[in-house]
Amino acid sequence: MTGTQPVDFDVIIVGSGPAGVSAAFPLVDAGLRVLMVDGGHGARLVPPTGQYLNVRNQDIGNYDWMIGQNFHALSQADAVSPKLRVPTHAAVFEGFVSANRIVADNFVAVGSLAPGGLSNAWGCGVARMTDKELASFPLKPSEMYTSYAAVAKRIGVSGGYCDDLSDFFGLDEWSHGTVPIDNLQNSMLMRYTRSRSALMQSGFQLGRARVAVLTTPQTQTDRQACNLCGTCLWGCERRALYSATDDLQRLHGRQGFFYRPGFLVEQVESQGNSVAISGVGTDGAGVLRARRVLLAAGTLASTRLALQAINHRKLVAMQSCPTAAFMLWLPRHLGRRHEPAFGLGQLSFTLDLGADIQAFGSLFNTTGIPVSEFARHVPLGKRYGVDLLASLLTSCVVGNLFLPGSLSNVSLQLDEDDQLLIWGGYSAEVEMLMKEARHKLRNSFIKLGALLMPISFKVGRPGTDIHYAASLPMSAKPVLGQTDQFGELMGTAGIHVVDGASLSYLPAKSHTLTIMANAERIATHVATNMVLIDN
Repeated sequence: MTGTQPVDFDVIIVGSGPAGVSAAFPLVDAGLRVLMVDGGHGARLVPPTGQYLNVRNQDIGNYDWMIGQNFHALSQADAVSPKLRVPTHAAVFEGFVSANRIVADNFVAVGSLAPGGLSNAWGCGVARMTDKELASFPLKPSEMYTSYAAVAKRIGVSGGYCDDLSDFFGLDEWSHGTVPIDNLQNSMLMRYTRSRSALMQSGFQLGRARVAVLTTPQTQTDRQACNLCGTCLWGCERRALYSATDDLQRLHGRQGFFYRPGFLVEQVESQGNSVAISGVGTDGAGVLRARRVLLAAGTLASTRLALQAINHRKLVAMQSCPTAAFMLWLPRHLGRRHEPAFGLGQLSFTLDLGADIQAFGSLFNTTGIPVSEFARHVPLGKRYGVDLLASLLTSCVVGNLFLPGSLSNVSLQLDEDDQLLIWGGYSAEVEMLMKEARHKLRNSFIKLGALLMPISFKVGRPGTDIHYAASLPMSAKPVLGQTDQFGELMGTAGIHVVDGASLSYLPAKSHTLTIMANAERIATHVATNMVLIDN
């Protein structure tokens, strides 16, 4: 369709997660009329208040947030992640796959329709890509620097602590204080300083995790500092953990910003001088038009809408990080009582594998994780497994490990019925790399007083990382199914992809901050150009 079409807004942003809100700020600051839509519906349960160890035992209403009125935690027994079994997060994941017409084979497809998207239930891990990691992006690494700084300062990043991972994370100049670590992980960190030289020679480095968590109050948003209550898995009633819903609240009331929740976008179409989105809202079907549309609905949803917009029905590749989980036992701490502790990543590590391949992972306290999450993996039966774990868990630490997304083998295709088909898999070398990682981790952690528990090292199914990216990658010379340096979709006009789908590369490190910075960078460019045209 061509010709002049009336527009309702300057820019429509599809999605209210980290990418969406990061794109909204520079657009609103430029004085543009911005509409944000999402498919969100239903309210989250209120997270528990107080110390986890206390409310778990004393709160007479703990059934609501631990099991759920509809037995949510039990009905999701086969879910791949504990986050998917938490009743307080049920609305975050509900209905995403069916609403976005996704059909997956050998791939765990996860996304969110909720206000704030997956940031309602993420691990808060943040990192900046190095110049080398940004080499495949069609831009100068310095072009991302300003946006990294803006986003990091806005959301609050802890971990400003000079250690062996300072260069890896690249965030210390914008960080505030560190979240205190528990006694187990502190003991490993102390032993690391004594064995540092030998461990680094073997390709292992350890340091404090960098997380989007406040250690000092953020007065402009009324977010409070972390108090080590340990309810991180269930939700933070202090809002110390960053969520895009915090930025959504900041955007409310800003002149030129409009928000329409519960509007599920079914199609995006360029129409001459405008772009139209059609979908179904709480008040029925409708069409909205803007001069530009920014897709920030999550990699899978944005990819389907983009491929549909250009009628591209050939296979496209997507990157997803092969992942594994494991448990460490620290024998010297056997018998220690549970203590209040931060429930997300406390320490992080990097591990060199093979030629130019670096794995990344973090370590977590076990206090805020239900015993049932561990008992399901113990080969003794649940009855005896719970007894064993009751004595053992206070001296254990759990960890995860990620490999670069380039080692995945994931294909997407839009079929004739506009369903997004996904075929998942890993490259042939992943099995060997995971065996090498398990061997090196065992040898490294034993120097830190920790034993890698037998059979605890589990490689996840494709997609369980929930780090999806590069399905519509930015390229200096984009072809159909790719985007240019500002995320504009090749084959049409006025449609920009600003979430993980437009990243050119997915490293093993946490990628959400890069998504947010890239969205901010693209939106700043869009805003500048639109203002220049208007003037």
